[in-house]
Amino acid sequence: MEATTKDLRLHTAEVLAAADRGEQVIITYRGRRRAVLTRWPGARASGRAGSRNPAFGLWQDRTGDVEEGVRLLRRGRTLP
Repeated sequence: MEATTKDLRLHTAEVLAAADRGEQVIITYRGRRRAVLTRWPGARASGRAGSRNPAFGLWQDRTGDVEEGVRLLRRGRTLP
């Protein structure tokens, strides 16, 4: 894949996604090749399958009513 510096600036996510897929992205500036962007060696692809945010399910073992918990959080506080 070939991308200009403007493409890199405006479409960074797409350019990085191409590198994640294993493509070699050649960055050009004013029509001349200036850099090559490749995936970091040993890095896993950032696909959704199998990768989870460690904070996901943080409170999964909590019991009780969710609505009541939210109501308690939103309740106004009083000063002593």
